[in-house]
Amino acid sequence: MPAADAPLRLGVALVMLVGIGALWGLGAPLVRFARLEGLGTFSVVLWQSAVGLIVLAAVQMVRGRFDLPRDPASLLLYAVVGMLGIVLPHLAGYWALGHIPAGVHALLTSLVPMFALALALGLRIERFRPVRALGLGLGAAAVALLVLPDESLPPSVPVVFVFISALAPLCYALESAFVAHMSRAQAGALQALLGGSLVAMLVMVPLTYGAGQPVLPRSAQPAMLALVLSGASSALAYAGYVSLLRSAGSVFATQVAYLVTAWAMLWSVLILGERHGPWVWLAMVLLFAGLFLVQPRPKLAPTVPPLT
Repeated sequence: MPAADAPLRLGVALVMLVGIGALWGLGAPLVRFARLEGLGTFSVVLWQSAVGLIVLAAVQMVRGRFDLPRDPASLLLYAVVGMLGIVLPHLAGYWALGHIPAGVHALLTSLVPMFALALALGLRIERFRPVRALGLGLGAAAVALLVLPDESLPPSVPVVFVFISALAPLCYALESAFVAHMSRAQAGALQALLGGSLVAMLVMVPLTYGAGQPVLPRSAQPAMLALVLSGASSALAYAGYVSLLRSAGSVFATQVAYLVTAWAMLWSVLILGERHGPWVWLAMVLLFAGLFLVQPRPKLAPTVPPLT
């Protein structure tokens, strides 16, 4: 590629980075809207998984890679992605989104790299480094600012749902650790997410029915439109992220984590009218500083989860 084309390539990459962040950041506010409209957690997870499955299948068909590898390692990968990347974190996160602001949930979901580093240190995959340990400390301080000051959250918000929301990034970090250090699957990133979405559907149909919540949408209400937009935007954002990884590299692409959180905070204000107090904004600053210090290794980058 001629050197003269470098500014154009950089401009296209920046536009993609901002666009991916905006799409991914829609997830939490739209799900929060659906939950406030009265949709149950199990139904929300099921229907959004269905939308994601349809969109990813369409993307893979266009790319000519619709077939899924069926080697034992890939089948295990689909199960891990389906459970730790979709079912469990979404059940925790979407339950919490019925009670806490979408912006707060978005901040907590950004803890994924910090949980991933803590797991890696515990498993002795990573060496202890004071700078990265400081990043973990800043992340812990950010969470403390969300739960300790009386003015950080609305009075009606139970603090316990902050910790329930934090189970989502913990699941994502466990998924990342498996993909980065244990999986020997032939499946690529989009194939893994497509297979995981299929597993999530197979798990969520009986769970939703057993919970007494609707398995099929009963009407085309605004909440359903929000779920369709949320599922589609997250799937498209992930597909764009994989494309950006290949074209611009992992160091550049992983900066999307900051934009996802920032966009989610902005969307929560524009769509839901949320107004966050100074403690929440200070928590965001500490969290961003912690993310900068933690700096997950590039090979973990493809496992960054959809923010939903």
